[in-house]
Amino acid sequence: MSRVLFAEPGSTWWPVLWGPVFAVVGAGVEALSGRVHVLAWLLVGLGLAGLTALWVRARRRLLCVLLTGETLVEGPETLAVQRIAEVGVDPPARARVLGGAWTVPRKLDEIAVRLDDGTVVLAWARDGDGLLTALREMVSG
Repeated sequence: MSRVLFAEPGSTWWPVLWGPVFAVVGAGVEALSGRVHVLAWLLVGLGLAGLTALWVRARRRLLCVLLTGETLVEGPETLAVQRIAEVGVDPPARARVLGGAWTVPRKLDEIAVRLDDGTVVLAWARDGDGLLTALREMVSG
């Protein structure tokens, strides 16, 4: 496997703790007023943790960015690095977004990339400057 030059996982797993923390706080507030419904709060905590785990898993699959010496992975799409001719060009109005979305995901920076066939596509990352630097080093070196 090729060396990783840039990586963003899309999400961390810590949001899965939101549900259990909410359930503990809820049980604590309920304890102030009398009987605590332990089973109900346990089910609430587990249910919210399960739903959040699905959300985190989807974000990790759809928003991950990985650049190695051979490939650029943008969510579900993989692009061979050898196809990248130029980085940081002016994007046309209707440039295709890597990863299959209609637009660059919210709160992520876009990087315009010219491919070997002349088309311009939009790569994206939370740390746009980091990805841009890694891509420039890859193309120039």
